[in-house]
Amino acid sequence: MRIDVFSAHPGARTGSDPTRPFAPLGPADDLTVFDSPDARADPALLARLRDGTATADLAAPPVVLPDFCHKEKSEMPSSIAVATRDAIRPALTDAALNCGMALATLDIERPGPAAVTDFYRRVRERYPDPPGWHPELSRDDVLRAAVTGSGFAADRYGIDRHDLDRVEEFGVLPVDRYGGARRARRELPWLCVQLARLRFGSIGPSTHFLELQEVEEVFEPEIAARLGLHQGQVTLQFHNGGGVLTSQIGELYARRKAASTRLRAQMSVQKPLTHLLAGSPLRARRRYEAYFTAGCPSVAADSDEGRRLMLAQRLSMNYGFAYRLATYATLRAFAAQAFGDEAALRLVVDSPHNSVYEEQVDGAPAFVHRHNAARAWTPELMRGHPAFARTGQPLLVPGTNRTSSFLCVPAPQARRSLYTACHGTGSIISAFARDGRSGADPYGRHTLRYGYSDTAPQEIPQLDDLGVDAALDILTGNGLVKPVARLRPFAVLT
Repeated sequence: MRIDVFSAHPGARTGSDPTRPFAPLGPADDLTVFDSPDARADPALLARLRDGTATADLAAPPVVLPDFCHKEKSEMPSSIAVATRDAIRPALTDAALNCGMALATLDIERPGPAAVTDFYRRVRERYPDPPGWHPELSRDDVLRAAVTGSGFAADRYGIDRHDLDRVEEFGVLPVDRYGGARRARRELPWLCVQLARLRFGSIGPSTHFLELQEVEEVFEPEIAARLGLHQGQVTLQFHNGGGVLTSQIGELYARRKAASTRLRAQMSVQKPLTHLLAGSPLRARRRYEAYFTAGCPSVAADSDEGRRLMLAQRLSMNYGFAYRLATYATLRAFAAQAFGDEAALRLVVDSPHNSVYEEQVDGAPAFVHRHNAARAWTPELMRGHPAFARTGQPLLVPGTNRTSSFLCVPAPQARRSLYTACHGTGSIISAFARDGRSGADPYGRHTLRYGYSDTAPQEIPQLDDLGVDAALDILTGNGLVKPVARLRPFAVLT
């Protein structure tokens, strides 16, 4: 096996030479690894990725990005991008498509503790954990959200054009090519739709969060101004899933390692009914091989089954866009109530980090599967876009609620990573703290951390930024992204 490894240049955080030569991509069984001496990719996980893509019809070597790690619930390691020709492999990304992050601005001074507490109380009451069982949508609402994505959210919540322009793909992937609304109504199981009615919008605990930040440092003033950011500004960043329907579809269209007991019980009945009553033994056998078999089985894109799978994945993506916009609309209202009417929330970017898109790779169509990794399209790929034509699509490189996070834009060499960047740096930050390379924040700053109970928030001491900077060094040193602003957390719900 040959592995192309691209390591960061020392001190490369502020950018790199876009003309720097790089090795051409090798044979299809290679990996393209972006790491550094301070943050090496785990060889065992590299072997797992290679094994999982060994039979894939690869359009390019699979890409490994910083924060490369493995979550036991997932079939494949995080922080990867894999492009295939003529075939879709659902298990190459997460079971729930369109888990993602968004960043919005609040043009106010940093609010006091009472206002912050009021804001998080409102969010916690609207989105409790565990969630309630009261239906929020009708069956037709679920179907419209899955078919029209952001259009449904805009109509229902009054979201304006400025905000929709900041959502990846404007928040909707057309489905007519794959059978449209009529086939969607026929293919989506009744029970899955009914369960999707119960919750629409959320934050949720664990790795999901809702963080208030300040713009601490601006590296690219012109780009920051185009995106609506300035130093000292308050921002709001949130990470949530794509909703109930996305996890239902993800479990239907692949054999997954982890699911709740309730979901497994449901799928033990629903999945055979959905796939194996197929009208012919041959079709049933092919569906069994694709959706009931461990590993990363593929489905030919130009087959009827491929179109059926693509419809399901686009419905999942659209529902996820609408779901996260519903959350944004709620946060917009609560910000005005807690911080004052002048606290107008404005979206900077909304981007999924679990996705399957049809894109051009080496001049030909391919299916790019991103698992816990964000798309990083350069200005050349965004020509004519009303918000991002001059900047490329912004992307978030978060740290943790104890470190800085970064807003970045794609750099000229982003094509080397299949136009992809890691969606976080948590595993590198943890490794730095664990082995003593990173310690307490030298300025003694704290984050006010709120939970989902009524207990008072905790003051959590922050760390230095050595871990998150090391991850960003890899991205910038290889010409993949350009940092625009450093964002410093001061309060979080997680």
